[in-house]
Amino acid sequence: MSNQQLKWVIFAGLSLVWGSSFILMKLAMLHLTAVQVGALRMIIAGLFLLITGYKSLKKINLRQWRILFFIALAGTFIPTFLFTFAIQHIDSGIVAILNSFTPLNTLLIGYFFFHYLFSKRQVAGIIIGIIGTVLLVGAGAQSHPESNYWYALLVLAATIGYAINVNVIKLHLAELDTMSIAVGNFAWVILPSLIVLYLTGFFQTDFVHPPVSKSLLYVVILAILGTALAMIYFNKMLKIASPVFVSSVTYTIPLVAVLWGLWDGEHISLLQIFAGIIILLGVYVVNK
Repeated sequence: MSNQQLKWVIFAGLSLVWGSSFILMKLAMLHLTAVQVGALRMIIAGLFLLITGYKSLKKINLRQWRILFFIALAGTFIPTFLFTFAIQHIDSGIVAILNSFTPLNTLLIGYFFFHYLFSKRQVAGIIIGIIGTVLLVGAGAQSHPESNYWYALLVLAATIGYAINVNVIKLHLAELDTMSIAVGNFAWVILPSLIVLYLTGFFQTDFVHPPVSKSLLYVVILAILGTALAMIYFNKMLKIASPVFVSSVTYTIPLVAVLWGLWDGEHISLLQIFAGIIILLGVYVVNK
């Protein structure tokens, strides 16, 4: 399979997996707190990566460990908690839609801080995607006026962290293989996540209580599929595609998330469907 084909296969897989992550977070928080879900997600994903790829840690030098600490903080640890807090107050589909601002932030941060150049066509695609995103958010606000959309700022802050993460990996860790990046990243967050989890009183929880057990199962699926494995393939795609192409996966994630929300009883309107089509058009223009 050529790199051109492979990047689209990974793109589709990440869209499905990450699009499903928002409903998993929502279901997990039925019987766990936002902080517990965020901390557990990073701990489980980190342990899974360490068990499967601990040998890759030998390839990381001191300079790379410093860079990995920075992206672990900005692109993993902080955004994970920001998303769980936001989903407590906003529909999971809307949170996924707001995540679509990642490509725009990737372009802006890449241009102003990393001297990354982009074409007029890419700018046009980003604008089209944002128009679709705004339409989706507006439709969601009309359908659920009781939601507190100030928490949308947390999601926007998380997208800035993701954008920094994409640019730093592309420009400063290009020589490091994808498994080493993923394992090194999560090696930094396991201990602080354990401390946070302990402070929530999680270890006094009745784990055999069926609703709690079900929430834990959702977190395990989220951590292994939606975090650990997804990060490996995300970094793989980053090796063979541009930062803008990689970050544009956040345009298709909302489509999957909105469908899951519909399954869970969240309302979807014709305007949202129309906005989803606009988002896909934006992805096409960015990568044409």
